[in-house]
Amino acid sequence: MSAKWKTLVYAGGLCVVCGLLLTAAASGLKPYQAQNILIDRHRNILAAAGLLPEDRAASARDIEALYERHIRALRVDAVGRVLSSPEPAAGALPIYLFVDGPEIEGYIVPIASRGLWGPIQAYLAFAKDGETVKGFTVYQHAETPGLGGEVERKWFRDNWVGKKIVSRQGKFVSVRVAKGRVEDIVPKDQREHYVDGISGATLTGKYLASGIEETLRRYEPVAVKFRKNLLHELAGAAVPR
Repeated sequence: MSAKWKTLVYAGGLCVVCGLLLTAAASGLKPYQAQNILIDRHRNILAAAGLLPEDRAASARDIEALYERHIRALRVDAVGRVLSSPEPAAGALPIYLFVDGPEIEGYIVPIASRGLWGPIQAYLAFAKDGETVKGFTVYQHAETPGLGGEVERKWFRDNWVGKKIVSRQGKFVSVRVAKGRVEDIVPKDQREHYVDGISGATLTGKYLASGIEETLRRYEPVAVKFRKNLLHELAGAAVPR
């Protein structure tokens, strides 16, 4: 065999071996990657509920133990009834209760909103009154760093804490993102329904606010149960995560 053919055979064999090794590595690591994604989402759920401070270092084991102790995963239908079956159903909405022993302290809803460059994935937590935001975390987005990417920064997420999704007249209004500082442009009697906008990222704020409003409208039947203190309809109805 000529030197040319030997080189080609060697190169071809090397490509096949490397391809097999990469495929095996990807397949072998897939379960670990899936587990890491799950742990990261659990960490964000706990953080949204105020159960895992950002300055606290926590191992995967700590996160899972805290999640098991304080979070209850449910699925509800369009009118807020808990679905008892663990199997996904058409139109079912996932929701997470955060509890302290037998007491329900609030709930968390997953947010999947449009962003300027891609979807924004987040969690929004509410207090037991069913109208006050307790926390907001973003775990995935494709926004521009320094602009729309600020949605994941602490200063922006902290803006949401204490905001109201219900007006003083009892009407659902959601929370909107202002085109600047709330104190500068929003009337005082409406400020509890707005968060500060991100400079240079008006569209990101607009899309995020719209996505959150659309999501919260679907969860409004559950929020009403919290406002009316009908928590007995939710207690003890957790399904596997």
